[in-house]
Amino acid sequence: MSTSRRQSAASGTKSKATDENVDADADTPAAAPAGVRAIKKYPNRRLYDTQTSSYITLVDVKDMVLACENFVVLDAKSGDDLTRSILLQIILEEETGGVPMFSSQALAQIIRFYGNTMQGLMGNYLEKNIQSFIDLQARLTDSSVVNLQAPLMQAPLMQNFMGGYMEQSRQMFTQMQEQMSKQAETLLGNFGTGLASTLTPKK
Repeated sequence: MSTSRRQSAASGTKSKATDENVDADADTPAAAPAGVRAIKKYPNRRLYDTQTSSYITLVDVKDMVLACENFVVLDAKSGDDLTRSILLQIILEEETGGVPMFSSQALAQIIRFYGNTMQGLMGNYLEKNIQSFIDLQARLTDSSVVNLQAPLMQAPLMQNFMGGYMEQSRQMFTQMQEQMSKQAETLLGNFGTGLASTLTPKK
């Protein structure tokens, strides 16, 4: 290849890379809070990491989640928060490609709560229950060295941890039942007031 051809090819490659960088770093409405890693999502479905100034994949986003990094995915043009939709995509890939965490029955039951009056309560209950399980896992990890040094203590410790987890789950379920009762009382009270006003003869 002649010198002029090589220079022309190099110039074209550099121009293409520059165009991509200009596109990725363009002034857009997408902005993340201070200290939060911003990921921009472009119309071509490409994800751009503003921290590393490079394009990334869902696998990279999954690694951020596993590393407990604080990040947000924003639409590059509108600035809308797309974090939930990206996380749902990761869950979908894990459920279809790996070992599924949810059975078909569990997924069907979750779907039935959408649009239900219990949707908010169930979401809050599941979130707290998952956090309790994570706390339990952390305590088990912290005590793993002790368990290895004292094998005879493994069973009592496990019973205590599981007992605490079950108690927390029971308390959260009780709180959910109380909230359900309050909602039912409010609904019945409003219904009774409306019925009474309807039946009261007008003067």
